[in-house]
Formats: sequence, C-alpha cells, structure tokens
Amino acid sequence: MEQFKTSADVVFVLLGAIMVLAMHGGFAFLELGTVRKKNQVNALVKIIADFAVSTVAYFLVGYWIAYGTSFFAGAQELAASSGYQLVKFFFLLTFAAAIPAIISGGIAERSRFGPQLIATFVLVGLVYPFYEGIVWNGNFGIQDWLKQSFGASFHDFAGSVVVHAMGGWIALPAVLLLGARRGRYQKSGAISAHPPSSIPFLALGAWMLTVGWFGFNVMSAQRMDAVNGLVAINSLMAMAGGTLAALAAGRNDPGFVHNGPLAGLVAVCAGSDLMHPIGAFVTGAVAGGMFVYLFTLAQNRWKIDDVLGVWPLHGLCGAWGGIAAGIFGSAALGGLGGVSLGAQLIGTGGAIVFAVACGVLVYGLLRAAIGLRLEPEDEFAGADLSIHKISATAERETSW
Repeated sequence: MEQFKTSADVVFVLLGAIMVLAMHGGFAFLELGTVRKKNQVNALVKIIADFAVSTVAYFLVGYWIAYGTSFFAGAQELAASSGYQLVKFFFLLTFAAAIPAIISGGIAERSRFGPQLIATFVLVGLVYPFYEGIVWNGNFGIQDWLKQSFGASFHDFAGSVVVHAMGGWIALPAVLLLGARRGRYQKSGAISAHPPSSIPFLALGAWMLTVGWFGFNVMSAQRMDAVNGLVAINSLMAMAGGTLAALAAGRNDPGFVHNGPLAGLVAVCAGSDLMHPIGAFVTGAVAGGMFVYLFTLAQNRWKIDDVLGVWPLHGLCGAWGGIAAGIFGSAALGGLGGVSLGAQLIGTGGAIVFAVACGVLVYGLLRAAIGLRLEPEDEFAGADLSIHKISATAERETSW
C-alpha cells in the first residue's frame, strides 16, 4: 500500500507539472497576440528558450537553494530513492520558469535576446529560489518568527506572492530601465496606440493559462491525500469574479476581458485552500477591477510601457492575493482560519522589497555591462527579423 501511495503521488504531481508546463504555451500566445506582428516570432522563441534556461538553472542550483536537494548522484540512486522528489522538481520548475515568462511580457518588442537569457539564469537559479525557500521550506527561520509573533506563518498556498508578485515586481524595474517602445509616447504628450496584433491568439493564450491554472492551484497540494476540492471551486469563483469585473470596468474591451480571469486566478492562489467561495469571488473581482484601472493608469498617466501589463496583473494582483488570504481566509469571514493578516502583510511587503531590489540589481548590471535594448534600426524592423531573421508572415519575404 505504501508503494501504491507513492506511485499515486508521483502520477498526481506529474500531471500537475504537465498542466503547468502547458501554461507556458499560454504565456507565449498571450504575448504573441498582444505584440505587433513584427515581434510575434520573438515572443514564441523567448518563452521556450527561457524555459530551457530555467530548467538548467533550477536543476543546477535553484532547487538546492530552495530545498537543499541536489541531483548530483547516480541515476540508480535517484530512481531508487527520489522518484517523487524528481517529479516534484519538475512541478516546482514550472513555477520557477513562470518568473521570466512574466517578465517577458513587460519588456516585449524592444529587449535584446541574449541579456534576457542571462537574466533568466540568474533569477531562476539564485533570486527566486531564495524567497521560495523562505516561504515554502521554512529557510532562515522567518516563518517560525512570523508564527511566534502573529500566531500564524505567512500563507501562500499556490504562489500569489511567491511566483506572481515576485515576477511582476522584478519586471517593473526591467521595464523602467528599458524605457518605452519608440514612438509610444510623443513629446507633445500624445500617446501612440500599439494595438494587439491578434485578439484570437491573445484569447487562446488566456484560455490555455486559465485551464492550466487548475493544475497550478489544485495540484499545489503535491500529495493525493492532501488534495482539496475547495481549491478548485475557489479558483473557479475567482476566475469568474475577475472576468466579470474586467468586463464591466473595461467596457467590453477584449484585451481586458481575457486578462480578467488571469487577474482573479493570480489573486486567489495564496488563499485558495482557505477561503469560502464567496470570498474567492470577491478576491477575484477586486483583482479584475484593479488590473483594468491600474493598467490604464500606468500606461496613460504614468507612461510605463509595460506591454502586457505584467506589473498590474502579476505584481499588484499577486500582492493583493497575499493580503486577501489574510482577510478572506479568516474564520470571521467564512474561511478556515489559521492565517494572520499581520503575517500576510509582512510576507507580501518583504517579497515586494526583495523583488524590486533584485530587479534593479540584475537588470541594472546587465544594462551597464552589455546593454538591454535593441538598436533603433532593429527595433523599427522588429525583433523577428533583427534577431531571428524571419517574420511570422511570409508575405513580407515572398512578395516583390
């Protein structure tokens, strides 16, 4: 029976890893549909290349930093004693690789390819695992201190803060250091529209992410006997709340509508195992409205050219999710309890400070050393032709 249970856990976590792996296709198509046609090939190549670099970085050093487990042993030893540990690595790798996938959307259309791959290795190999290990493995005793001080440790069941807020807040300094796309903001104060190249591809990416998110959230239990149907229904309700709020606040804009469910799902990750479904719906609805308002404010008022809005979507909605777990996870509001708002505020705030500092450090050093941005001529021609020597549409090469 023990062998059967272990095998069942392996299959369970493996299926979760495959579902979250499929989400990276969602990241790719969401970016492909949002950027202009001359940058579509680059959007696709970046996501898969970032995932490959993330795999190597997390295997070599990242997983060891977070969990103290190394894979530098014979294959016989790994197969005999670490079968579950191997699929757990695969599952958590797909979370870690979401960091560069998130950042990719913010810096799209004007970033150089090589420096981003270097940043990916550093972020997934060193930066992300450091905070991941604090929250999910109890490293450095910070969780114990929070529990002693506030009665509960920082709770983030599926990564509202550990994954999404971390990725979104690292992306913010990267976006600012790169600067806006050329022609986006005029000296006169006018804003040049850069409309999505393909709403159908944008919608496909959103749907792929939404479906995979149920593996992201539900399978974060990581054991068959720990799986909880409450996580599934709360994810569903937050998705619905985010969609409806974005539909209303965004006045039927399809870009906002398809990002609404993602905002809701980002926010519910942290407390999806604690909240009542009504609390999850409210959490998602607040996130959907936040995304529309703050995306518009950042783009039009603050002139932050975050192409896919990854800072409001992942950074701000992820931070809201960490706080919302402390609100709607409480027994007083229908949740299961065992969570502290104070601990949630400190854990979320600490993640933001850490992410921004690391984003400034990593991208600031890369900009100073080798540069981050495409040359003006390459940016004008598009990343597809300037980096990959081919465009997404053959007409440009075959018509004379």
